Amino acid sequence: MSLLSEYKGVPTDVDLWLCQQRQRRTNGIQLCRFGLQRMCSHQLLELWPLIMKDRIRIGTRGSKLALWQANWVKSALLEKFPALSVDLVTIKTKGDKILDVPLAGVGGKGLFVKEIEEALLQSRVDLAVHSMKDMPAHLPGGLCIGPVPVRENPTDVLISKNGLSFSRLPRGACIGTSSLRRAAQLRHARPDLVILPLRGNLDTRLRKLDADEEGLDAIVLAAAGVKRLELENRISEYLDYAIMLPAVGQGALCIEIREGDAAVEDKLTALNHPPTRAAVLGERAFLNRLEGSCQVPIAAHGKIADGQFILEGLVADVDGQAIIRDTHNGPEGLSEKIGIDLAERLLSMGADKILKKLASNI
Repeated sequence: MSLLSEYKGVPTDVDLWLCQQRQRRTNGIQLCRFGLQRMCSHQLLELWPLIMKDRIRIGTRGSKLALWQANWVKSALLEKFPALSVDLVTIKTKGDKILDVPLAGVGGKGLFVKEIEEALLQSRVDLAVHSMKDMPAHLPGGLCIGPVPVRENPTDVLISKNGLSFSRLPRGACIGTSSLRRAAQLRHARPDLVILPLRGNLDTRLRKLDADEEGLDAIVLAAAGVKRLELENRISEYLDYAIMLPAVGQGALCIEIREGDAAVEDKLTALNHPPTRAAVLGERAFLNRLEGSCQVPIAAHGKIADGQFILEGLVADVDGQAIIRDTHNGPEGLSEKIGIDLAERLLSMGADKILKKLASNI
């Protein structure tokens, strides 16, 4: 039994830490079995954050892409803090288990993060790494978005069987996607296309395209995931924003932490990329005001140029016939206000009617 197992709230793996740290000093006090045995429970609880400062547990999904992202954060932490012990904790989410139903039919974005967030709230992990585009508009109480690393290419890409571009796909071609955002914009640009539901991890979707299991001519994926898994040779076309505006946060990583956890946040500070963070927070403010989810075709992309935040956003009907789209800009430091203002503008342009219609059908 661990020395500390009798004390409620103290992890039971402290003996492993003792073996690793026996000769190290924390705040000038040599920690050893004798010293710990003489401490009372409240002293141990107060000391525990100091004891665990050299260990970080990262919560992540188990897909190839999710593990790539978590390992990227791990490597960045170890580069800054070589003595740090960083472990990945793989957690299966509801979205990983339900693969035969479109996202909009089983709850939307939270499907890929809820179980990991629960582990974070219960202190079973110290931080979580997600794809920013998978994050719901509202986070659970007690959690927040920490530093945001530099963004990968946020565009969507077309991967077709014969390398055909979007405009050269034959009439009636079948494109696989379970994203309402992608489906609505595809239908708007090419009403002749047939959109088929397609779930699964990135490599699973590529395999389905190659195996001709679904009768697909092409699929649409996020460029960031394709590039991170070094599959750029599969890309037929990077879709222009005029055809396919990205999802909110697409291409960015979300490092989710507990509010007030200064010890973890301080270690992550060097990973923050201010322009990416400003852009992502502006996009999420836009999404938040529209109360968006995977059940609503909403898209937005923001960028920083010469100290200005430029945000383009849209709301679409599921069939792609109606799309409300506009752009707004202002000072970089006001990105969240700009996001809210753009959302208000779209609502006044008719997006409110689209959202009400979609809500009545959910």
